[in-house]
Amino acid sequence: MAVVDAMLQILTQQVFTILKEQATFPLDFKNQFELMKTKLDLTKALLADTENLKEKMRVVKANLITLRGLIYEADNIMTDCLVRDEYEKEGSCTSLTFKKPLFWYQTGKKLKDVNSKLDAMERALGAHLKYQEQSDHGDNTSQVRKYTAQDHVASEIIGLEEDLEKLKGWIRDTKDKLLRVGIFGMGGLGKTTIARKLFHDQHVAARYDKMIWVSVSQVSSDRRIMTSMLEQLDSNCSVSDEAQMLHRLNELLEGKTCLIVMDDVWKINEEWWSQFFPGLVGAVGKGSCIIITTRNEDVLTSMGVGTSQFHKPKVLTDKDSWLLFSKSAFSSCPDAQFEKVGKEILEKCGGLPLAINAVAALLAKKSHSIVHWNEVNKKFHESTADAKFNRVMMSLKLSYDELPIHLKQCLLCFSAYPEDSEIQAEQLIHWWVGEGLVQGKGSKTAKELGYSYLSELVTRCLVEAVDRRRYDGRVYSCKVHDMVRELIIRIAEEESFGKFDENGRQEMTDYSLWLGFTSEMNPEILRKSSKLRTLLITSANDEVVFDRHIGSLGSLRVLDFSLTKLAKISTEKLMEWISSLKRLAYLNLSGVVGLKELPKSFRKLRNLQFLVLARCNELVKIDHITSLKKLVVLDLGSCLLYLPSGIEKLSHLQELSGFNVASDSRSPTGFKFCDLEKLVHLRVLRMSIGKDSEITENEREVLLKLKKLKVLAIDAQDCEDSNISTMLNIVLPPPSLRELYLRRYHRDTLPTWINPEKLPYLQYICIENADIIDFQTSPKSVDGSVFRWSIEGLCFKVLRNLKLDWENVEKDMPSLQYAECSDCLNLQNFPRPKDNLPIWRRSVD
Repeated sequence: MAVVDAMLQILTQQVFTILKEQATFPLDFKNQFELMKTKLDLTKALLADTENLKEKMRVVKANLITLRGLIYEADNIMTDCLVRDEYEKEGSCTSLTFKKPLFWYQTGKKLKDVNSKLDAMERALGAHLKYQEQSDHGDNTSQVRKYTAQDHVASEIIGLEEDLEKLKGWIRDTKDKLLRVGIFGMGGLGKTTIARKLFHDQHVAARYDKMIWVSVSQVSSDRRIMTSMLEQLDSNCSVSDEAQMLHRLNELLEGKTCLIVMDDVWKINEEWWSQFFPGLVGAVGKGSCIIITTRNEDVLTSMGVGTSQFHKPKVLTDKDSWLLFSKSAFSSCPDAQFEKVGKEILEKCGGLPLAINAVAALLAKKSHSIVHWNEVNKKFHESTADAKFNRVMMSLKLSYDELPIHLKQCLLCFSAYPEDSEIQAEQLIHWWVGEGLVQGKGSKTAKELGYSYLSELVTRCLVEAVDRRRYDGRVYSCKVHDMVRELIIRIAEEESFGKFDENGRQEMTDYSLWLGFTSEMNPEILRKSSKLRTLLITSANDEVVFDRHIGSLGSLRVLDFSLTKLAKISTEKLMEWISSLKRLAYLNLSGVVGLKELPKSFRKLRNLQFLVLARCNELVKIDHITSLKKLVVLDLGSCLLYLPSGIEKLSHLQELSGFNVASDSRSPTGFKFCDLEKLVHLRVLRMSIGKDSEITENEREVLLKLKKLKVLAIDAQDCEDSNISTMLNIVLPPPSLRELYLRRYHRDTLPTWINPEKLPYLQYICIENADIIDFQTSPKSVDGSVFRWSIEGLCFKVLRNLKLDWENVEKDMPSLQYAECSDCLNLQNFPRPKDNLPIWRRSVD
C-alpha cells in the first residue's frame, strides 16, 4: 500500500501550507489542522516500519484502505475551506452554502470527526507497527530472494539472432580500451539471455584472457560485486577491505583483455563506480568489454555508457513467438484447433520471451486438452490458473516493487484506460496534477515534474512511448503493454482503487476512485459514485449520453470529455451540472459541440486549475473564467477570436494557449498584449498575431517582464502585411526562453531578436511555412563579446526561399544534436540517410 504513504506525504504538505498561509481561518480550525498534521506525522512514522509492515500486511491492509478513505475525506475538507476562502477574498460569499456560521460549524464538526478517526487509526496501526524516526522509506529494499528474469534460462535462442550479431559487431570493431555496452528493457525481454549467449559464444570468448559474470540484482552491494569478481579470478583470495579488494582486482586484471558482464543492475553507487571504473580502465588490456544489463536506462547513463552503445531488444515477431512457443508447448506438430488457440494466447504475450516460455510451460502439461487451453485463453489475465503462471507477472511485479512511491501511484492510473489505449501524455499529466498526485517542487512546476515522471516510467520499460518529440524525447502519447496492464489492474484491485471483470474491463463500485467510461457502459452506474475522483471518457463514441444520472459526483477532481462531442446532451444542462462540481481541478471539454458560452455559474469552480476548451469551435464567450483565480493552464486552441478583459487577474497562470492579439478597434474592452506583463508566472505562451492585431512600441518590454517564460509559439496567420514584421520586432521575449515556434510567417527576414545574443539559452527552434530567405547561424559580436547559439534541436519545414548551407550550420552551431528539415528547396548539403527521412543527428565520435 505504498500509494497510501505517498498520499500521506501530499496531505501533510497541504495541511502545513494551510497552517502557514491561511491567516483568516478561525483559531479552533487552526487547532484542528495542527492536530491533523500531528496525527499524519505519527501515522507516517508507523508506516516507516517496513519490516513489520510487510510481515503483517494482511492484518493491517483493511486499516490502510480505511486510512486512505480518511485522507480523501480530509482532502475534501481542505478543498472546501480553500474554495470558501476564494469566495471570501472576492467578497462574494453570499450563497447559503457558504454563509460563515453554518460553514464553520459544519466543517469544524467534520474536522473533529476526521481527527478522531485518525486517532483511532493510529492506535490500530500502533498495535502492529513501531514508530520509526524517518518517514521516507521508499528506497529501502527487501533482502528476501524474489523471482527474477535470470531464473528463467531459455533452452534455445529464438528471434534474438540480430541482437547477438549487432552486439558482436560492437565488440569486434571497438577501438576502446574498455568498451561499455548497455542492454536495457523490461523484465522478460531477453536481456540476460542475450548477455549469456554472448558470454558463452566461442568466437567472443576467444578474444579475452579473462571472463567474469556478476549477477548484481537489486540487493547487491559494492562489496558483493567485487567479491564475486575476485572469486572468479582467484579462488584463494581472502581480502576483505574494500580498498584492498579494488587494488587486488586491478592486479589480477593487469594487462589482460577481459569481458565482464554485470547482469540485472537495478542501481549503482555512483561514488563507488567513479573509483572502480577508472582503476579498471587503467588495468585491463586494450579491447576489453563490460556489458551491463538493466531495466532502467538511467542506470546505463550513470555508469557512463554512451547512447550509441545502448541496445534495447525488440519483442519477438509473430513468427519467432510461435516458434518459441511451439518448442515448449508441443511434443509434436499441433493440430489446427491447438494452433488457433495457441496463437490467440500468444497475442497476449506481446513477444516477451519470458511470458511465452511461462505460458508454454503451463500448457505443455495439457497439450492434449483443448478444453484446458480454451480455459487459459479465457482467463489469461488471472494468475490463479496455475501456480507457475505467476511467473509471467513476476518480473513486471519486481519492476513495480522497485518504483519510488510517487511513480507507483502514477502507474496505477493507467488502470482506468481500456486495453491497448493510446494515451495522450498531456491528458495523463493534467490528471496527475489535478488530483494532487504530482506537485511542483523547487523551480519545477507540477506539469514539468509530471513529464519527468512519465519519462521515467518509459525509461523503466513499464510504459511504452508511442509518439515523442525527437530532439529531447518528451513523450506525446503512450500506452502500456497488455501484461503490464494486467499487473496494474491486479494491484489496483488489491488496493481497492477499482474493480475489473474477467476480461479486464472496469466495473463501477461504491469505492471506485477512477473511471474510464466507455460507450459500453451505462450512465446509471454513476449513481453509486460519490467517492469518484476522476472520470475520463476513454472511447471516441458520440453515442455516449449523460443526463441527470451524473449529478452525484461531489468528490470529482478530474473530468475529461475530449474524446466525445456530447452531441446528444443539452450543453446548458451539461454546464449547469459541471458548475456544481466545486472541487473540480481539471476540466477538458475539447470538441464539445454546441458550446457557445460559459455560463455565470461557471464562476463556482474556484478550485479549477486546468481548463481545456480547444476545438470548441462555436465558443464565443468565456467572460466568467476571470473569477477562477487558481487556473494554472488555460488552453483555448484556436476557437476564440478574442480574450475577455480580466485574464490578467489569473495570477497563477503558467500556460496560456489561444491568445489572439487584439487591437483597440477590434476589441476595445478585451485582453490586450500589454496585459500579459501581469501574468508573471507564465511559462508557456501560444499566441496569434495577424492583420487585426496591434502591438505598439510602448509594449516592447511586455514579454521581457515574463522572467519565467520558457516556451513561446507565434502564429502569424499567413499575414502578408508589412506591419507584421514591425509588430514581431517589438515582441521581444526574455533571455530565459528555451523553445521558440514561428509559423505561417510570410516576410523574408526574421524578427531581429532571433539571434544568440537575445536568446542565449534557446535550446529548440521550429520555423514552419515561412518565406524567410536567411537564418543566421554564425556567432554574433556585440561590443567585443561573441555570442553563439546554444540550440540543441532545430526544425525547418516548408521554407522554400531559405538559402542555407548545412555544412555551415554544423560548424557554427556545435551544440546542435538533432534537426528535421523538409520542403526546404534551397537548403544545400543536408545529408539524406538510407531511410530518406529528413532527419539529421550529430554523429558521436
